Amino acid sequence: MAFKISSLHHSGRLRPHEQTSYGILAILVVIVGIVLASFTVSTHALASPGPQAGSIGLTGTMPEKPPVTAATITTPSNAQQFANTPITVSGSCPINTLIEIFSNNIFIGSTPCSSNNTYTIQVDLLYGSNSLTATDYDVLNQAGPTSNKVNVIYTAQAPLTASLQNINFNGTQLLLNTSAVYRGAFPGQKINVPISIIGGVGPFALNVEWGDNTNQVLSSSNNSTVNATHAYSQPGTYKITIQASDSQGRVAFLDVAAIINGQSISLASTSPKSPTDTFLILWPLYAISATLVVGFWLGEMREKHILANVYSSVPNLTHSNNP
Repeated sequence: MAFKISSLHHSGRLRPHEQTSYGILAILVVIVGIVLASFTVSTHALASPGPQAGSIGLTGTMPEKPPVTAATITTPSNAQQFANTPITVSGSCPINTLIEIFSNNIFIGSTPCSSNNTYTIQVDLLYGSNSLTATDYDVLNQAGPTSNKVNVIYTAQAPLTASLQNINFNGTQLLLNTSAVYRGAFPGQKINVPISIIGGVGPFALNVEWGDNTNQVLSSSNNSTVNATHAYSQPGTYKITIQASDSQGRVAFLDVAAIINGQSISLASTSPKSPTDTFLILWPLYAISATLVVGFWLGEMREKHILANVYSSVPNLTHSNNP
C-alpha cells in the first residue's frame, strides 16, 4: 500500500493583515512625537529658573499703612460697676484686624474682628478702677489709633488690702498675662504661649483650652512664667482660653487669639516636579512605544521573506511506503 503526501504549491505571497496597519501606526507615532517635542520645548521656555548654586533667595512682606480707623468700646458703659469678673467687652472694629483690650494700660485679652465689623471678648478686671481701651492691629502687627476710654469699677475687695488702682505685685489678686498677638504659625508647627502668673498664693494650677477641642493642664509652685505649647492641625483663627487658680481658691481668666496661616510647608519635603520634568518622564515611554512598532514591523517583514523563500524552493514532496 502506497501513501503519497504532497504539499500545496505556495506562491510565497502572504495575505495582507486585516487588523494591523503599520502605516497608520507610524503616522500616529510621528504625530505624538511632534506634539510631545513641541510641548517640552514651550514648557521649558516658560519655566522660571530656580535659584542657582551660590545664589541667595529672599522673601519678605511689603509694608502697608497701619490702620487709620480706631476700634470702639460700646459695652460696658462708662462708670459701670461690677461685683464679678470676667465681664463682656464689645464694640466696633475694622475688618481683618486683631483687637487687643487693655485695662490701666495692661493687656487683658485679644480677639479678631468679625466679618460684621464687631468684636466681643471676656476679660478679667483689676480690683477697683479699670480704664478700658481697645487697639486694632493689622496683619503686619501695626497698631491703629486707640479707642475711646471706658472707666468701670470692680467692687470686689482684695483680702487684707485696699482697692487697687493698678496691679499690686505683692497683693493677693490673681492675674494672668501673656504676649498679645500670635500670628504666622502654620498647621503642624508648635506655638509657645508664655503665661505670666501675677499675685495670688502658690502653688498654681492652669488649664489652657486651645479652641480646637484640646486642652493642656499645667502647674507652677510660684509666681513665674509658664510655657504652654500647642500645634494646630488646621488653619484658622482660634480663641485660647487660659484659666488659673491658686492655693486660696482665687481664679484668674485670660482670652487671647491665635491666627494659624494656610497650608503647612514641610522643610523636609522635596520640591514639586515641574511640567518640564513631567514631559522628560514621558519621553522614555514614547521611545519604547515607537521601538515596539518598528520592531513588530521588521519582524513581520523578515517572517514574510523567510516564508516566501521556503515555499518557492520546495517542489512537490512525495513519500512512498512499500510493506
